[in-house]
Amino acid sequence: MSGTTLSTHILDLRCGRPAAGVRVDLSAGDALEPLATGITDADGRIRNWNVDVTLEPGCYQLLFHTAAWYQAQSLDCFYPAIPVQFSVNAGQPHLHVPLLLNQYGYSTYRGS
Repeated sequence: MSGTTLSTHILDLRCGRPAAGVRVDLSAGDALEPLATGITDADGRIRNWNVDVTLEPGCYQLLFHTAAWYQAQSLDCFYPAIPVQFSVNAGQPHLHVPLLLNQYGYSTYRGS
């Protein structure tokens, strides 16, 4: 298989638990239509997208849809959607892009 596979994970820092049920869209460059969509599982992870995802070198964006997730918990949401842009370079077999989330801030990093 050529290209790079992708996974993500969301940790809710408010309670120190995975954020299950968050929709995440994956887009290429500045495209408005997502290449793939996923919903975080009980462990807060997306390992498998709604379509097979292998990324070629270039720029991509993960869009974490947090508003509905917070609304379902009857909590205020300051960041209704969180875009995370990243680059894929040739020769990377897998990328993991986690999101550390709380109501009023977030952080991301390149995971393993």
